[in-house]
Amino acid sequence: MAGARTVQRLTGVCDADGGFRGELAYAIGRARGTAHCALSDLTHAGRRRRPEWDALLATLGVPFDVVYLNERDDAVAAASEGRVPCVLAHTDTGIVVLLGPDDLAAIGTSVLRFDQTMREAADAEALVLPLSGLAP
Repeated sequence: MAGARTVQRLTGVCDADGGFRGELAYAIGRARGTAHCALSDLTHAGRRRRPEWDALLATLGVPFDVVYLNERDDAVAAASEGRVPCVLAHTDTGIVVLLGPDDLAAIGTSVLRFDQTMREAADAEALVLPLSGLAP
C-alpha cells in the first residue's frame, strides 16, 4: 500500500481514572447511571477481563495497552483529549485516533466486531496492521 504507515503499537484510553479512587468513582457512577465507558465494556465483563479480549490481544502482533485518563503520557493525552474512550494507533510518523467514542459505542461488547472495525479504520487511514487477528 503506497504511502502506508506501519502501526507499532495500540493504546486504548478508558473514560475513567485508574487506581482505587478512580475505580470506586467509576463503579458508583455506573451504578447511578452517570458513568459509562464503551472500551471498558468491551474489555471487561464486570471486574474480569473478557477471555475473548485476551485471545484478540494474543493475535494482534503489536502491543495493545489500555490506560486510564490519569495514566496517559503527554502524547497520548494530547491525541485523546476530548475523544475518550478511544483507540490510538502509534505509527512510525505519529499517533492516529483509530476509533473514537461513537465507534466504540457502536461496537458494543463484540470483540470480533471490534477487530473488524479496527482493521477497517486502519485501512481507511492507510495504516498497516499485522495480518493476524480474529477477523475472517
